[in-house]
Amino acid sequence: MRIYLTHCSKNKDDSLKCTGKKVTPDILYTGNRIQRFMSECKKKGVKWAIFSDLYGVCCPNDKLPWYDKHPDKVTDPKFKELLKDFDEKLRDYQEIYFYHKNDHPLHHRYEQLLKETKLKDKVTLFTDLREIT
Repeated sequence: MRIYLTHCSKNKDDSLKCTGKKVTPDILYTGNRIQRFMSECKKKGVKWAIFSDLYGVCCPNDKLPWYDKHPDKVTDPKFKELLKDFDEKLRDYQEIYFYHKNDHPLHHRYEQLLKETKLKDKVTLFTDLREIT
């Protein structure tokens, strides 16, 4: 079983700010990178998720409120929670493909996550959405 994953985006639907309304990731995140990722995954009919700096692994049907959490603001205790969430939610997958843009270095917290996860031997980084199959 395979899953495609990418990190969250600072660009979110600002009309949701301060409303408390919860929406799925495809509505919440509005950045081009993440929208193209989700669109490609939907088009190909593959399993996908978003790694949130606040909530951890968020699946397509999960509902989230608007939030503002930069990876620089993830404390060590919060990181440990996010790492545990990553390991638990993705443990049944044999292949975990983590998408990021090749023209931007991967944030050090995401690098740390991918190095410290118990699932690191299952993780493959990729930068080309055409690799989603």
